[in-house]
Amino acid sequence: MHSVPADLKYTNSHVWVEDLGENTYRVGITDFAQDQLGDVVYIGTPEIDREYGQTDECAVVESVKSTSDINCPLSGIIIEVNSALEDAPELINAEPYSDGWIFVIKAIDDAELDDLIDAESYSELTEEG
Repeated sequence: MHSVPADLKYTNSHVWVEDLGENTYRVGITDFAQDQLGDVVYIGTPEIDREYGQTDECAVVESVKSTSDINCPLSGIIIEVNSALEDAPELINAEPYSDGWIFVIKAIDDAELDDLIDAESYSELTEEG
């Protein structure tokens, strides 16, 4: 059983979103996603100050098994990236919901939050495979 914190929102593509307040959100990949990927060896983070649309490819996670694009869960401007991942991409495997976060985005359109799912729905999605 994979960890799915109840206080986060999720996308169908295994990205989590944490509300930091003031339209700012921390983003990473889920425990389920890191488990499917295997050992993470590289993270390509998005460009700071760049605007991305919802579902735009904005980051890349490379593991020993495969390379996966991370789609932006919300439209907005990247205001911070997790520089610790440059030297320690394995943080994604060890701490996907804390130290393994990937970026922080300042959202442009609050209505897009309605496209995200809650922990219960995400758990059902991953149980179905």
